[in-house]
Amino acid sequence: MKTLPRGFTLIEVLVTLAMVAILAAVALPTYRDHIRKSRRAEAQSFLLAVAARQQQFLIDTRGYGATLATVGIATPANVASAYNLALVVPGGTPPTFTLTATPISDQVHERCGTLGVDQNGSKTATVGGCW
Repeated sequence: MKTLPRGFTLIEVLVTLAMVAILAAVALPTYRDHIRKSRRAEAQSFLLAVAARQQQFLIDTRGYGATLATVGIATPANVASAYNLALVVPGGTPPTFTLTATPISDQVHERCGTLGVDQNGSKTATVGGCW
């Protein structure tokens, strides 16, 4: 009785590798874009939470907090790893503040760029339609 050869031929292995490479080439950029969008959503949520905390701080102290620590809110690790946050509270009347999140590392490839919010709740982005 004759036994059939076992295993895969070189052609079968190469075809399989080519299919996996094509799938990876399509899926990887989409996955990275999804991760960037989720980081942007986290940053937007954090910016709005800080703005709300600043409004409460204004009611309590008649002024805005100059730092995030002053208003008692910590930056989440996911936001800190993807964005540099800058809180600007100039002196003067009426009190104002501007909080911006500038993308860093891989997040710089995200299409919206720098995100911001101010004391009026005005939301800004480098590209329109990102909020």
